[in-house]
Amino acid sequence: MHKKNISKDRQKYLRKIAIKKAAIILTQLGIVIAFIAIWEICANKEIIDSFITSQPSRIWETLINLSKNQLLMHLWVTCEETLIGFGLGVALGILVAIILWWSDFLSKVSEPFLVVLNSLPKVALRTSNNNMGWSRKRSNNNNGISNFSYCNNNGNTKWLLRNRQRKNKDGTNI
Repeated sequence: MHKKNISKDRQKYLRKIAIKKAAIILTQLGIVIAFIAIWEICANKEIIDSFITSQPSRIWETLINLSKNQLLMHLWVTCEETLIGFGLGVALGILVAIILWWSDFLSKVSEPFLVVLNSLPKVALRTSNNNMGWSRKRSNNNNGISNFSYCNNNGNTKWLLRNRQRKNKDGTNI
């Protein structure tokens, strides 16, 4: 529509809406800026403990330092891997759903296994202990063996039994 075709009352109405939207956005920005300013002032005057709540200037410095260490490249790689994994998971899920919908036999055969898998915590299904810290054994590399088969580690059990303190009924050490 051209501005010439709009009545003056309609133009006033549209202008009022635009001014209201701008006022809302400016007020929201003002609240955020005031919150950050009050936070910084309270942290500088030690009204709040900056060790627990940090402070905006320290957060900004950390972001600047992280950006010098190729943060954007790492963020891009993480986002890319997440999207690829999500896409593959959705595609595989749709394929399995179509197969189970199509074949009544496969649906009936796989039903109890799918119920068990659905009831398991998803963390238990991860396949390696990499990047989870070191165990008391030499390494955490279990070569793709899942956690529920790896958790029965006799080395850790022997260490626990060997190093625990045993006490008598009166509370003294044996």
